[in-house]
Amino acid sequence: MKNLTCSVIITLLFVFTIQAQQQNSKNKTNKDNTIQTQPKLIVGIVVDQMRYDYLTRFYNKYSNGGFKRMMDEGFNCKNNHFNYVPTYTAPGHASVYTGTTPNYHGIIGNNWYDKEINKTVYCTDDDSVQSIGTTDDAGKMSPTRMKTTTFADENRLYTQLRGKTIGIALKDRGAILPAGHTANAAYWFHGADEGRWISSTFYMKQLPQWVQNFNASNQIKSYLKEWNTLYDIATYTESGPDANTFEGGFNGKDAATFPYDLMALKDKNSGFDILKATPYGNSITADFALAAIDGEALGKDEFTDVLAVSFSSPDYVGHNFGVNSKEIQDTYLRLDKDLERLLNGLDAKVGKGNYTVFLTADHAAIEVPSYLKSLNIPAGYFDGRAFKEKLSVFMKARFNAEDLVENISNNQIFLNRSKLLEMDLKLDDVQEAIVNEIIAYDHIDKAYTGMSMIQTSFTKGVEELIQNGYNQKRSGDVIYVLDPAVISYGLTGSTHGSSFNYDTHVPLLFYGHGIKQGHTYKKTHITDIAPTMSAILGIGFPNAATGQPLEFVFD
Repeated sequence: MKNLTCSVIITLLFVFTIQAQQQNSKNKTNKDNTIQTQPKLIVGIVVDQMRYDYLTRFYNKYSNGGFKRMMDEGFNCKNNHFNYVPTYTAPGHASVYTGTTPNYHGIIGNNWYDKEINKTVYCTDDDSVQSIGTTDDAGKMSPTRMKTTTFADENRLYTQLRGKTIGIALKDRGAILPAGHTANAAYWFHGADEGRWISSTFYMKQLPQWVQNFNASNQIKSYLKEWNTLYDIATYTESGPDANTFEGGFNGKDAATFPYDLMALKDKNSGFDILKATPYGNSITADFALAAIDGEALGKDEFTDVLAVSFSSPDYVGHNFGVNSKEIQDTYLRLDKDLERLLNGLDAKVGKGNYTVFLTADHAAIEVPSYLKSLNIPAGYFDGRAFKEKLSVFMKARFNAEDLVENISNNQIFLNRSKLLEMDLKLDDVQEAIVNEIIAYDHIDKAYTGMSMIQTSFTKGVEELIQNGYNQKRSGDVIYVLDPAVISYGLTGSTHGSSFNYDTHVPLLFYGHGIKQGHTYKKTHITDIAPTMSAILGIGFPNAATGQPLEFVFD
């Protein structure tokens, strides 16, 4: 009897074990299938000039449906940084979507000196295409100067061009570079006396009917109204006083203080372009993005689409008023509302759980140095003209030549290679001589030769960031780094471009399909975004991607 009981128990245990194993296997299969199931739509959101601390500083003022929804229900990478310099708009957007740095994708600035044609070029200029939607040259743009693919390109290739890609931003570069080379369309805002969304013949022969309808509506003009604070200005305790000496303001208004009558100010501030430097530029962008979801039927079939949206206005506002201004706080509180509106629109149009969103920035920004100086924090301004004159005197004394330097831009010095050959001067020697000279100048913290960027592999510090931003064919012969909190800019407003934390530390939020709830303080890089999106989609990585998928964000 005892033996029989033992046999029954053993048999039951065996059966339970088999059932448990089968259930575990089933659960694992379901989980794997969930990870491999593709969302109907990927929405990439880049907020131009967004510091990470805007998430935390204004958190208590945000609604529950915008930034908070993504932070609390999605995954928050709290220690996300750019891993290259310069931290400008064009390299930022390119790096987010290509998963690599300027030394590979080639977008080394918004503008840069082209050593082959001896003139400064703009990142998306393309004289081989024509404007669509305007007779102005503002539409003669394309992504041809970007040397690599984006994850949106890879999705187009993977789906045999059935998955759509649409890029949208007030700035042409904010729409064009993320959308990549194979995009169905990229649209950007042309202000001046037109106030309309435009494109180029790189993408289409004429604007789709839904874009024409949007431009013909009164929607954009309706934002030429008063800009006052969303809430009582007395509650804006997370920013400095409204009246101060650290802000620029608008032409035609003596003080940079609320309210701003945009209709009255527009004629002295480039017409519809004034909207770019207000939170209403974000609202226009959200309006157009929602119209694009309908007009292009995004997320409506079995092939994943990509919508790349860049909110450009925070950059204009930050440059004008500074990162500690009431204007920047109001801009983010209003952007929070536009973000909520966009997410709600995605829920309704694509379906909650059917889309994946990431939100990041193309760079951050510095506190106004004159404000920092008023608080006894080391800061200052770099006089580029005096720097150029002093260097010219040195070159004349050392090499008996005044035209060895062709260009100085983006903290880089470009030498006249033909003149060096003519004078039988060695490139290495001239580069080294300049480094040894300028390192003694005021506000120059570090200087490096272009040759050192080619011959040495740096793995840490500012040197690594410079090398990641250095493109052998396009970058200069000498690179210099300014002191912390020193900028080449006016005395009012904020700017960016450096390797310091105030420029590199930006948000990275993931939300929606395939994303779990959580956060990390592990250091992540901007170049990790594209591989992460590629992994979610199960597609090939962008062809020069150097970032890694962030596995810990996956559900």
